[in-house]
Amino acid sequence: MKFPIYILFATAILVSSFTIKKEDNIIRNQIQEIQTTTDRDSIITYSKQYLGTPYSYAGNNPKKGFDCSGFVNYVFKHFNVSVPRSSSGYKNLGITKKAEDFKIGDVLVFYGYKNKNIVGHVGIICEANGMKSKFIHASSGKAGSVTISALDSEHYTKRFYKCISVMPK
Repeated sequence: MKFPIYILFATAILVSSFTIKKEDNIIRNQIQEIQTTTDRDSIITYSKQYLGTPYSYAGNNPKKGFDCSGFVNYVFKHFNVSVPRSSSGYKNLGITKKAEDFKIGDVLVFYGYKNKNIVGHVGIICEANGMKSKFIHASSGKAGSVTISALDSEHYTKRFYKCISVMPK
């Protein structure tokens, strides 16, 4: 059976067009993944410049000090990511991630140290390793400043509520 040359030519164009679109999608996904990683790395690099900034109740200014949610809000605001200003605003925010899915730039949410029904603390994962991750946060405790702590320390493990991503897809 013979096909006219234009049918064969059109078929060849369709096949090559499909292949190019598939390759474009693969490349586009790879670029998006690199940008997300870069954005997450940038968040941590930016947040670390505030290590040692004093804790200040209701603070959200590096010159005066931060409380936990003020620090998280300040950091993400720099990257045009909107997050709650109060730690209690994280209670019903986002979808809880499994420990093996934790990434740098995710937000850890903790109950208060006095009441396990109220969210009382937040921080940003700066080293992702499941329940052995480390996070940067404004601590009112012994450090009294922006510091990095281990999630697997007894103080934070028993208060851990959830981990969420606040990054745009």
